[in-house]
Amino acid sequence: MYIKRILWAVALIGLIVIAVFSYYVYSVMLKPNTAFNNDEAYIYVSTDATYNQVREQLEPLLIDIDKFDALAKQKKYTTHIRAGKYAIKKGMNNNDIINSIRSKNLPVRVSFNNQESLPKLAGRIAQQIEADSLSLLQAMTDSVFLKKNTFNKQSALGMYIPNSYELFWNTSAEVFRDRMLKEYNRFWNDNRIKKAKAIGLTPKEIMTLGSIVHEESKQASEQPRIAGVYMNRLRIGMPLQADPTLKYAAYQLPEYQDTIIKRVLNKHKEIESPYNTYKYLGLPPSLIAMPDITAIDAVLNYEKHNYLYFVADAQRLGYHKFAKTLSQHNANARAYHRYLSSQGINK
Repeated sequence: MYIKRILWAVALIGLIVIAVFSYYVYSVMLKPNTAFNNDEAYIYVSTDATYNQVREQLEPLLIDIDKFDALAKQKKYTTHIRAGKYAIKKGMNNNDIINSIRSKNLPVRVSFNNQESLPKLAGRIAQQIEADSLSLLQAMTDSVFLKKNTFNKQSALGMYIPNSYELFWNTSAEVFRDRMLKEYNRFWNDNRIKKAKAIGLTPKEIMTLGSIVHEESKQASEQPRIAGVYMNRLRIGMPLQADPTLKYAAYQLPEYQDTIIKRVLNKHKEIESPYNTYKYLGLPPSLIAMPDITAIDAVLNYEKHNYLYFVADAQRLGYHKFAKTLSQHNANARAYHRYLSSQGINK
């Protein structure tokens, strides 16, 4: 009888221990431990981040950070941190959270367009991935990479086709640059290369002319017509006389830093620069800005017509009036200049 009581006591103690242990396991591993109201929260784990750095992001998101610490140590997460962007869903328990931030690195959408220079592009990308703008710019201007891939510092901007791309947040500067080279080569497929050869221009020359077309008009509907004007000028040996190239040339000079040229004047046409297409025949040495895909394709599919001139339309701002003769163009230009003067735009 005494032995039975001992056995019952031992069994009872065992059940209590099991119950306590089970509750501990439940509270540490299986009990929901999120403290936010949204459906999801995100953390960004940097390359070479320490557990304490990850913990700082997690603490405001969790009800009990100490229980998370205990399980993280047990599952060796504290010494095996992985960089990336991770989602924590509302109602997750500690075990699910650790599994998520250990193995479910989420992609991010990286987008860019209309960047005027590599430094500005680097700054734009740095807002979207871990790599900072300095490391991105260094990778973009690396002389060995550029030479290997037949670019230089002037033409390198043309390697970046404006679009949205799926990348991991912890993508390095070099990996980003190399991915953009692949996208550039993918963009210049057999069909586009065939069209470029048919009109007698290389892909880089197409990009250069596309940048001028893009700066002239953001209206995709009239970009092929503008491209056609420039192709006509190239064909007959007429200077491009593209105002955006004058602005680009001016902005390289100290006296035009931190200024905006709203009206091209005769003095701008005297600027000594290979980008001054009033002075020098043919295309400028490189693109003057990042063209949209619509502008690039507008050059490849330029409109066949007899127009040689165009000027902004004061009656439809954002669009242009086209002319076949200089006298017709001069009349259109006078109307636009009157509009500029009426608005007090003199420089």
